[in-house]
Amino acid sequence: MVLGVTGGIAAYKAAELCRSLVKAGARVRVVMTDAAKRFIGPLTMQTLSGAPVADDLFAAEETSGGGGARIGHIQLGDEAHVIVVAPATADTIARLAMGRADDLLGAVVLASRAPVLLAPAMNVNMWGNPLTQQNLGKLVALGRFRTVGPDAGDLACGWVGEGRLIDPAEILAATVRLVTAQDLAGRKIVVTAGPTFEPIDDVRFIGNRSSGKMGFSLAAAAARRGADVTLIAGPVALDTPAGGGITRQDVETAEQMRAALMLAAPEADAVVMAAAVADFRPANRTVGKLSRRPRAEVAGGEGSSTPPLRELALTANPDLLAEVGRSRAARRPFLVGFAAEIGADAEARLARAREKLVEKACDAIVLNDVGAAGLGFGSDDNAVTLLFAGGESESLSRAPKSELADALWDRLGPKLRDVARPVERPGRSRRATVIRPVIALGARGRGRRA
Repeated sequence: MVLGVTGGIAAYKAAELCRSLVKAGARVRVVMTDAAKRFIGPLTMQTLSGAPVADDLFAAEETSGGGGARIGHIQLGDEAHVIVVAPATADTIARLAMGRADDLLGAVVLASRAPVLLAPAMNVNMWGNPLTQQNLGKLVALGRFRTVGPDAGDLACGWVGEGRLIDPAEILAATVRLVTAQDLAGRKIVVTAGPTFEPIDDVRFIGNRSSGKMGFSLAAAAARRGADVTLIAGPVALDTPAGGGITRQDVETAEQMRAALMLAAPEADAVVMAAAVADFRPANRTVGKLSRRPRAEVAGGEGSSTPPLRELALTANPDLLAEVGRSRAARRPFLVGFAAEIGADAEARLARAREKLVEKACDAIVLNDVGAAGLGFGSDDNAVTLLFAGGESESLSRAPKSELADALWDRLGPKLRDVARPVERPGRSRRATVIRPVIALGARGRGRRA
């Protein structure tokens, strides 16, 4: 990929973006404008990318195998799978809109057929200026150009408002999405993730060791592939995946998760129940804090005492997976359950997962051994077996949960072709994602001095 760095104060953030792109597996070639080099040194970008920085329109690129040299901007344009311009200044956007090719970056963009992602960064008034919006709108209308950001907040110039370069993590996620097949585009997917906490009193709860990492990875992968994702998350220490396309709802108890799920599931094409919902909750919640010792209390002038906790009565939580399975109609939503098994041998675990597949009326179930070392709850890796209601099954070997999530969608995605699409309600529109067209002019374009 080509990373174009232009002349704005936000150019220093291009170093972090470059490092993240390389870490994600991209082969990055950095193109810097003369103005960009006034803000950040080419040596920094060369060190982070592992390749010489391109900054000369008239330089030739050496070809592999000693076959001579090719015109530099033509070779960079030919080889690019995606071009990211971050920061994209008002001047750069204007030059690209006019088709200027009098510097290397402009020539590379013109010589390439790759998609271009622009990350605007400028003063709030420059961003809101009708000329800037007209130039950006012209580019977006071509279909080849996308934008990510800008963010709003304190700007380096002292103003407050839109124009700040969006976080490099968001640019990375938008870049990945831009080059990812959109095989789930238009699909509405609900993912549950994490544990539920069932309160005993105002201090203690019943819970489990689920970290939510598998569910969050599945939500992130679905959003990258174009889905509109509702992520219903139990109490976890995870940030919402970057890149847009995800609406997150935080819950704590099984009853709260049930309420959110029953509201979202009827409109979904698929529901993935990756959450580890507590099977039981305390029959009675105590207000305050239970003590192991009797506690003297005074009520109405007479002494009394509260006995210490010796027993904890439990009651069953609703079976959320079974409820969705019973309530769905016309093969919608496609229902995926998770079976976290432990202790039994492999055949016994498979047998239990097959029973659950039928009992809960699932279309597919993901079996994982949460007792295996380094797998399951809290770990970054997992190994699962995917079973379908039709009888087919496949084991997916140990891999990071982020990679395993894509592998699961590779297999689950084609199954959604037979799922009836929900009827759009009047007045509802697909939630906006981070990759978005030019903003409408109006109050958002105005700012103020800090």
